[in-house]
Amino acid sequence: MAIVWTPALSVGVENIDAQHKIWFEKADQLFEAGKTGKSKEVIAQMFDFLDDYTKQHFKDEEAYMTKIKYPGIDEQKKLHHGFIEELAKLKKDFNESGGNVTLIISANQMIVNWLTKHISNVDKKIGAYAKTL
Repeated sequence: MAIVWTPALSVGVENIDAQHKIWFEKADQLFEAGKTGKSKEVIAQMFDFLDDYTKQHFKDEEAYMTKIKYPGIDEQKKLHHGFIEELAKLKKDFNESGGNVTLIISANQMIVNWLTKHISNVDKKIGAYAKTL
């Protein structure tokens, strides 16, 4: 079950799309690390990267929305905050579980489902709005 970005997920804003692609690559690497039994330390480093990358991406995306005066920015900020909290909980659960593989698979499903739905239903609106400017 590879986790891949597809052109159907394009927002139409080059920087946002590029970051989304990296996000999917890293989520896939996390999934593969869990599936192939990589060490807890490797997986913990991947969680750390995803956590940091997510925060940076949201910061960049929110800065872009501010720049174009996107009217849905408050909703986006709430959704971003909620995802950061979910990711922190997954990371904490993983650390407390001692590296449970089932947790990794669940984490990846949550991440990919969130990304796919969020990009398709929310982020694409940013691109649509940007095209009207």
